[in-house]
Amino acid sequence: MASAGLNKWVVSGNLAADAEIRTVELKSGGKANVANATLYVRGVRDREESFTVSLSIWEKSVAWRKLPYLKKGSLIICTGSVEPNPFISKVDNSPKAGLQMSVLDIDLDIIRNFDEPTDEAEIGDRELADVS
Repeated sequence: MASAGLNKWVVSGNLAADAEIRTVELKSGGKANVANATLYVRGVRDREESFTVSLSIWEKSVAWRKLPYLKKGSLIICTGSVEPNPFISKVDNSPKAGLQMSVLDIDLDIIRNFDEPTDEAEIGDRELADVS
C-alpha cells in the first residue's frame, strides 16, 4: 500500500471551550451537523510557546460519540487530517498561520467539568446500576 497523499495527524492539547454544534448546508443540498472547537497545543521544547488548532467533528465520525465529554480545559488527543487555515489577527490585523483539523477520532485523557457524582449516595447508586 502506498502512502502517497496520506494526511493523518495526531495532536494533543486542551480545549479552549466546550465544543459547539451547528448545522451546515452541503453542496449536495443536504444538511449535516458539525461540532467546532479550538485546541490549545503546548510547545514541546518551550512550554510557553503554544498554538491553536481549529477542530471540526462531523456527525458520522467516530469522534462524534465523544462530544458529551468535550468540555473546556479537557486534555484530549485528536487523530485526523490537517489543512492550513491562514487568518488575520483581530489584535493587530497581521496575517497569521493557522491549522484546521477534520477530526476522525478522539482519545480522552483528562476530562474537566463533567457532571460527576459528588454525594456518596449518588456514587453508590451509580455502582449498583453498573452491576445490574
